[in-house]
Amino acid sequence: MAALFCARSPQKEVIPLAEFLEILESIRAEEASIQRLFASDGEGVRTAHKSRDYAKSLSEVAQFVSQVYQGKRPTYHLKEAMTTSDFPLLFADILDRQLLAAYREAPVTWPNVAVRKEVTDFRSVKRFPRGLGGQAVLDIVAEDADYPEDSIADSSPYTYSVQKYGRRMPFSWETLVNDDLDALKDVPARFGRAARMTEEKFATELYADTNGPHASFYTGGNANIVTGNPVLSVAGLQTAMQVLGAMTDGEGNPIVVEMATLVVPPALEITAQNILNALQLELAEAGGTANQKLIAKNWMSNRLRLVVNPWLPIVQATHDGDTAWYLFAAPTAGSAALEMGFLRGYAEPQIFMRSPNQMAIGGGAAGVMDGDFDTDSVQYKVRHVLGGCRLDPKLTVASEGDGS
Repeated sequence: MAALFCARSPQKEVIPLAEFLEILESIRAEEASIQRLFASDGEGVRTAHKSRDYAKSLSEVAQFVSQVYQGKRPTYHLKEAMTTSDFPLLFADILDRQLLAAYREAPVTWPNVAVRKEVTDFRSVKRFPRGLGGQAVLDIVAEDADYPEDSIADSSPYTYSVQKYGRRMPFSWETLVNDDLDALKDVPARFGRAARMTEEKFATELYADTNGPHASFYTGGNANIVTGNPVLSVAGLQTAMQVLGAMTDGEGNPIVVEMATLVVPPALEITAQNILNALQLELAEAGGTANQKLIAKNWMSNRLRLVVNPWLPIVQATHDGDTAWYLFAAPTAGSAALEMGFLRGYAEPQIFMRSPNQMAIGGGAAGVMDGDFDTDSVQYKVRHVLGGCRLDPKLTVASEGDGS
């Protein structure tokens, strides 16, 4: 790496890593090769093993790239560095950490309503909701009698498979010649936010469709539609919690819901906040006269977690986009209304840079920043693998919110 920084000014300037987009807070010892990074199979750097001195080199390259981004070094220094043996790998690691930082910091709501699982490959996986065998109340076993036999039902399991999601973004050679690095350095952050939004939209479409609560999930047969589709109110929430609390699984066991999540569109956030943050509730006393009221401490604030999902009015584009609301039992590993699945080893998005496919007439491969043979463009790609399914309709209830 010494030759890489030969152009450094005599007065060395130390730039804290946190100043470089806060992406180098954790540098692990891993290893990778430039061939694995830029080969046509598109293998990334994140899971590869790096050498003992990798962290030190990465810190130096982070400072170097930060100086280029800030205009303290000319862009051609970056282009020259790309021709060295290890700089492209280190630069790609910086981009990858930018991607992860933006992905992890982007707002996320779906873990409040869906359980997260990992799958081993792209084949369909089967999922079984609770109450399909083995969980019914135990039978009395008489003396010297055989224990009654049970089995886990294998009928109508829920299935899904994960899929690849991604995008390419090219940058022209002219952009790099013009030293326009703003577009270049923003790509990882944009890709990270795009990956998170992909998850959010996918999860929302599991329980909502263009007309409101998903027509195949919230049905009369599943008994998970709040009676009368009330507007969001104290009375409506009481009814919803009664419907959710009355649920039983396939073997007749009660489904105990200790904590629930209230999911609303942005248009209902103020209403929901007012309900959950009220100091007390003023209710008509059951069995009393019209003039009798019950003043109670707001117990709802301890039983409900509020989630505002900005994707609801987008997914519910034609009906109930601003009125429909949902209750979900808190998801656990063995009990959830929805499941989001990710490919093992690829659970977070990855960024890739296209390998150059041209060669100078004088011989030798072109530099990474020289771009594509046909267009001279430098191309980045993001890949994210995910899937999911509707799992147990008895762990959620919904109201269209229009009183119909």
